[in-house]
Amino acid sequence: MQVTELANDGLKRAYSVIVTAGDIATTRDKRLAEIAKTVSMPGFRPGKVPMSVVKQRYGAAVLGEVLEQQVTDASRQVVTDRGLKPALQPKIDIVNFAEGADLEFRMDLEVLPEVPMPEFAGIELERLKTEPTDEAIDKALASIAERNGTLEDAEPRAAGNGDILVCDFTGRLPENLLKNGVGLGARPGSPGEAPTDWALEVSGGLAQEVAAIGSERGLPYFDAKVSGTAAEAGFIRIFAARPNGLAAKPGAVYTLSVQAHVAAGALPQGAMAQFGFNERSADGFLRSTRANCSLNAHGDRATFTLTDDAALAFARPVIDIAIPAGATVDLTLRVGPMRVVSGAEEGEAPAFPGGAATDMPIEVGGQGFIPGFTEQMVGMAPGDSRDIDVTFPADYGSADLAGKHARFTIAAKALKARKAVGIDDDLAKAVGMADLAALKDAIRGSLQREYDALSRMKVKRALLDQLADRASFPVPEGMVEQEFAQIWQRVEADLKAGRLDADDQGKDEDTLKAEYRTIAERRIRLGLMLSEIGRANNVQVGQDEMTRAVRQEASRYPGQEQQVLEFFRKNPQAAENLRAPLFEEKVVDFMLELAKVNDRQVTPEELSASAA
Repeated sequence: MQVTELANDGLKRAYSVIVTAGDIATTRDKRLAEIAKTVSMPGFRPGKVPMSVVKQRYGAAVLGEVLEQQVTDASRQVVTDRGLKPALQPKIDIVNFAEGADLEFRMDLEVLPEVPMPEFAGIELERLKTEPTDEAIDKALASIAERNGTLEDAEPRAAGNGDILVCDFTGRLPENLLKNGVGLGARPGSPGEAPTDWALEVSGGLAQEVAAIGSERGLPYFDAKVSGTAAEAGFIRIFAARPNGLAAKPGAVYTLSVQAHVAAGALPQGAMAQFGFNERSADGFLRSTRANCSLNAHGDRATFTLTDDAALAFARPVIDIAIPAGATVDLTLRVGPMRVVSGAEEGEAPAFPGGAATDMPIEVGGQGFIPGFTEQMVGMAPGDSRDIDVTFPADYGSADLAGKHARFTIAAKALKARKAVGIDDDLAKAVGMADLAALKDAIRGSLQREYDALSRMKVKRALLDQLADRASFPVPEGMVEQEFAQIWQRVEADLKAGRLDADDQGKDEDTLKAEYRTIAERRIRLGLMLSEIGRANNVQVGQDEMTRAVRQEASRYPGQEQQVLEFFRKNPQAAENLRAPLFEEKVVDFMLELAKVNDRQVTPEELSASAA
């Protein structure tokens, strides 16, 4: 084997490796001889097939197998001979090979950097300490008493947040011919991005941006900010489909519903808002069909009869705002879902499995339902019925419902008030405690563990911040790219689901990518540093600790503990994934013992505020 170093730049290495034709032929012939001992072929006794016949039948396959093994063995030998510590699997490119000739391949890799040990004694940290107060314990007791209380009839009235309404409801999936009528996938920024398959267009002299995304009354929206001066007769157009996104037949009748209103600013004098369809053939535009659009918070709905031109192939729904020439524009349009249904009258939408309930107690404005569901029940009184529109989250557990617009018909039957039980030994026994004193002790212990975890999280964050500030060694680009790809995948999912962090809202994609790439680099650098600190100081995770971790993981799946334990037993590598966080915590403990840590007593409120 002949090895030539091609590159040695920072952490990057590259080598040219040549494996001689003789080595390849020897290995290939040895493998063919093994096959010849056992192979059976018509006309020959087992093990008596001539080598020439074996080679003719199996030679190509064996050669491929041998080449793969030669590359693996040669690259491993290069790493071993040179004492390299690859950060990731080396990249292999075959440069040259023909049967009977030498094999030449190029091997590119990044090596792990030298990680300098920090001076632990020079690290100074503050650790906040607190204890549960009597007020916190009393508040927890009151909450337990309320949860274990009874629901009693209340005088009929309009329900407010926190009230309990007993309801029947049925969920249905209204027809929508649009692929993404709910409008998911918008990204804020300058200019940002309209929802998937949508388009936001403005005329010359006007600038556009997606200023924000969110949800209102259970439905997603995006804010389209438009500003500037229309150079000529101008327009603002919002399309809810691609040009060929909605197939249409000549003479078809469609009903279009839109949700859009002016959230900030105002339309310039003389502007006119309409909505409807751009009707298209397979080759291009045929005509436009419009109705007046009020742009109010209640939305607009109209029925359109499409052209009977035989060339009609597509109908593209649009909100179209005409702007007078020279008019100054400074407004924000809040745009919600658009919906297209066949015909002038909408039939009853089909109910979906699991979407109905009878005599269900629901806390108005409470948690546990689809976002926007309980909030829209404010003001309902027993005897009232109401239709509520919501959108299932894009990551909803049922793929049949994820991202879908649903309409729930709710009938309020009774108003209930929750009456708390007395805080006494009976309450304690109802929740499995011996008496009230034991319940208080359990609450105190639970709160203390919560406070200690917050304190630990804060001091760990401060420790890692100081390590990151002191670390300046280079990190392998490949590891950073892998970490960034995982982070960005989660960010994109949050963008599509409309749950982007407040700190990230309003930033364009390039800014977000730059910031998250910096985070990825920091994570890799800290990970390498923690790994080296643990290795150099013989920090290890014991088998008993691994056993506890596996059992703790299994306890997260009540009723399935044995299946989870069996899974880890059959898949040791899966159990190894639990080792990394244990190792990290032990390395942090090791560093905290050597660092200068000053404890400071604070109130629980101060601890919570500092950890936010």
